[in-house]
Amino acid sequence: MAMERDDSMERGEGSPLILLSSEDESNHHGPHSHHKPSNSKASAIILGFEYLDSVAFNGIGANLIVYLHTVLHGNNAATAANVATWSGTCFLTPLFGAIVADTYWGNYKTILVSLIVYLIGMVTVTSSAFSATSKSFDCEGGSCHSSSTFLFCGLYLVAIGSGGVKAALLPFGAEQFDDEIPLERERKGAFFGWFYLCITLGALTSGTFIVWIQENIDWGLGYCIATICMAAALAAFVLGTPNFRRRLPTGSPLESIVQVMVASYKKWNAELPRDSSLLFEINKITSGGQQKLPHTNEFRFLDKAATMSALDLKDGSRQSSWSLCTVTQVEELKMFLRLIPIWANSIVYAAVFAQMFTTFIQQGSTMNPKIGSFSIPPASLCSFEIISVMGWVFVYNNFIAPASKKYLGNGTGLSQLQRMGIGRFLLVLAMLTAACNESRRLASAKAGETLSILWQLPQFFVLASSEVFNNITQLEFFFAQAPDRMKSICTAMVLFSMSLGNYLNSFIITVIAKVTSGEGELGWIPDDLNKGHLDYYFLALAGLSVVNFFAYQSLAGSYTLKKVISES
Repeated sequence: MAMERDDSMERGEGSPLILLSSEDESNHHGPHSHHKPSNSKASAIILGFEYLDSVAFNGIGANLIVYLHTVLHGNNAATAANVATWSGTCFLTPLFGAIVADTYWGNYKTILVSLIVYLIGMVTVTSSAFSATSKSFDCEGGSCHSSSTFLFCGLYLVAIGSGGVKAALLPFGAEQFDDEIPLERERKGAFFGWFYLCITLGALTSGTFIVWIQENIDWGLGYCIATICMAAALAAFVLGTPNFRRRLPTGSPLESIVQVMVASYKKWNAELPRDSSLLFEINKITSGGQQKLPHTNEFRFLDKAATMSALDLKDGSRQSSWSLCTVTQVEELKMFLRLIPIWANSIVYAAVFAQMFTTFIQQGSTMNPKIGSFSIPPASLCSFEIISVMGWVFVYNNFIAPASKKYLGNGTGLSQLQRMGIGRFLLVLAMLTAACNESRRLASAKAGETLSILWQLPQFFVLASSEVFNNITQLEFFFAQAPDRMKSICTAMVLFSMSLGNYLNSFIITVIAKVTSGEGELGWIPDDLNKGHLDYYFLALAGLSVVNFFAYQSLAGSYTLKKVISES
């Protein structure tokens, strides 16, 4: 007999934070695959590739706001807005990369083409930096404008290239494992953890080594090292081609959604049966390799797509998928729609979280970077945040998760929704901590003293705890709650929310700078932060985060978790 099961329980609500689901539900090797035995070299190459990619990308972005301000002489508000816009674009392009990979090119070709664009962008940025830091460079002669144009051309080529890589590399790595072999499934689960670790270590390397070179030796040399890393990643990927398993694209994952929408529109006036078992469904547990989903009562108007009429069937089979859809197809769209409010709420979270890469660095630039004889670049504190993330992951997996399982007595501990709620609450505390530190810094500046940059460590530490509870869990949640055929799209949605969050951050900074300035007032974020009130800005973001937290609580409380039908 068939039974329903709560998919959130099966997918490990209490699983380690850095591991995505290791369920064998994707990358089945069928007629559309170049099938070859799995090769441990392939996964090792991909992990090394991701480390080099992380070093290169963060080597460009980690200290970008300081470069724009100190070398190209941009003002604080403009540079913060420019960096936020570029960062937003970097998280937007993976959505398009996922569609291209799934529909047209496949993961391998998408990565290869994207890498070429990526490398061209890196070379352009590096050339711009060498030009801007040369002895003949003169802003007064208009060189700043031309160098900025050249720089941003390179930056947006990097955004396009990195988008394709971000969208395709993780699923391409998962394709290297055979889900039909239990040992391979275990290795695949471990691969996700190592992949995240490579991202973290790459960001740590660039945030310390490359950032130090940029600020203490030469900006062009720092960017050149990042470019060499990307060239090495491209070479390793091409040379590793014989070791890879490649899956060809199977069509647009959006087609099923469009079919349900078209079919429900065609049958807008159709009457829904009271008994949901009368809706159309293929009499199999799975259809086309996809899990079969039970009917739910939300978004009832979409059920009309599965309402049967004499014109829809011929010899018991449906005539067209554009006129009649299965209950599973309809439920897949419903599941996608349920994710939208959570996704929209995460945009506000991402906008506030983006302060780590913008205003936190600007704040640090006005503080005393000296620790004894050593000078700490403000952007390097992002590396402390990364180390804190790794520490928080260890603490969660070894202490918080076991304690929550024992206390709650449910065998899973904190659910994904609960962990994301905790992350949103911790973001409020991070902004309040930043506001307190800024008030202390302003008081020190008025007294003629410069506050040590070490005072920023608490706000980065609290922000790291928020990232562990929210950002990592959010990727796991969207992967777990997504329809089978929309895993890549829903995973890309997480990056897309970060993109929109950066755009929202740019908008907030611009509006606040404009509203709080004028009529002799310099505003909260002037070029000289000692004459502004960045603490008021952080308090405003804390208030926004409080509103967002309560909105999330309402959404999470009414969220319907994914269920599937399986054989008992």
